[in-house]
Amino acid sequence: MGYSIKTISQKSGLSQYTLRYYEREGVLPEVSRDENGNRCFHDEDLELISLICCLKDTGMPIADIKQFISLSKEGHSSLPEQRRLLQEHKVHIDEKIKFFQTFAEKVEHKIAYFASLEEQAKAENN
Repeated sequence: MGYSIKTISQKSGLSQYTLRYYEREGVLPEVSRDENGNRCFHDEDLELISLICCLKDTGMPIADIKQFISLSKEGHSSLPEQRRLLQEHKVHIDEKIKFFQTFAEKVEHKIAYFASLEEQAKAENN
């Protein structure tokens, strides 16, 4: 069963323009076409789009995503290189998590501080 670009756009959250751009730039491998020449996406395409979104949303540059997708087309011989790219990206994600964790701790500290001030104010008013 195939999906239209409109359906895939809705399912993925990517605009039709972005999907066409990704295909044109080689980020998304060429999508099959129906008898009328319209793009015809399949479940495997949706899975791949989900991975592309995950990589992009976690900060992987489009050029690296394109390289990863290109390597995936090469088959088993490129598995070590694909794994290396993902491992490097995972390190990047872990660094971002640590970075934002320090901010989360500051915000939590401020929340606790304001909660204690509210409690003090209530106690003084009673």
